[in-house]
Amino acid sequence: MIEFGHGTHVGLRRTSNEDTYYADPALGLFLVADGMGGHQHGEVASALVRDAVVEEITRGRGLVEAVRGAGEQLLQQAGGASDALPMGTTVAALRMAGERYEVAWVGDSRIYLWQQGALHQVSHDHSLVQELVAAGQLDPALADRHPQRTVLTQALGGTASEPLHIGMARGRAEPGSAFVLCSDGLTEGLSDDAIARIVGRTDLAAQECVDHLLLAALEGSADDNITVILARVN
Repeated sequence: MIEFGHGTHVGLRRTSNEDTYYADPALGLFLVADGMGGHQHGEVASALVRDAVVEEITRGRGLVEAVRGAGEQLLQQAGGASDALPMGTTVAALRMAGERYEVAWVGDSRIYLWQQGALHQVSHDHSLVQELVAAGQLDPALADRHPQRTVLTQALGGTASEPLHIGMARGRAEPGSAFVLCSDGLTEGLSDDAIARIVGRTDLAAQECVDHLLLAALEGSADDNITVILARVN
């Protein structure tokens, strides 16, 4: 059984919300997408990818194949647009089947796993800053404040389908564990330790935890749209 909470907020400085999400425990699918390209472009891109992934999963395709197919649909849509503005989106997706899980991601929307009293980041940001950290050229402690921390190296719609790198991981989710899927609006405003303190509160329902995460992020910087899904495995 999966208990889940979900929520999104435009943030304190944006006038539109280019984030979107999907949560369906019956299908075992949870997804967050953070659109890029400005109003009417970012929100279109994230919604298109959301719907395309859901459709592909419903038709029986695997999660990575569904994300890749959604990216191809977005490229086709963007190629037929009448203007030259870019249209792209991140995606962070979780598929549950019994105790087994599979995650896939593109961009810097994140997937965390809370298990055995600790929060671990399962995804790895497709960003310039993450590449600098991996190459030993940047201290990880400075990554959150780097001026180019929002520069992505991978995004659906912004990367041709052939060289597109889709991150993925699989594993077993123990009873009592939980997954957090979020856009970077949450992680820009909250540290992993702050997220862990809220997610680890077993006295709160999953939806209450999400509400607390959104409020905590809004009390921080909250410059960007914020979207969070918390899925608990009971």
